[in-house]
Amino acid sequence: MLKLPSNLRSINVLDSFVQDVVHQYKINQEVHGNMLISLTEAVTNAITHGNHYDENKVVQINLQKKSDTIAIRVSDQGCGFDPSNVPDPTCEENICKCGGRGVFLMQRLCDQIQYKDNGRTVEMHFKI
Repeated sequence: MLKLPSNLRSINVLDSFVQDVVHQYKINQEVHGNMLISLTEAVTNAITHGNHYDENKVVQINLQKKSDTIAIRVSDQGCGFDPSNVPDPTCEENICKCGGRGVFLMQRLCDQIQYKDNGRTVEMHFKI
């Protein structure tokens, strides 16, 4: 388990965290990239939208290996959200907007993604 303060500087530790996982489970380059991008997006969203940069709140990361899958769970201490209400960034009115692509990227890069605890937790699955 990894606990991070709700500060965007916390994202700097994610690369070495993912590198350790890649080395331990001998994960290929494609999954490595998908995992790093998805985890970075999930933690950024947790810090920004979940905990609103409140450094008294933490973002918790848990990792579990299940047969041929790595499950990474990112939880924040915010109010949660409904992922079905996130605007589609591929719609014409959203194409030129800054931001709003994190959930979309995670959905495309993970083999499976689930939102739990009223949107305060995202669980991302990667086949290895």
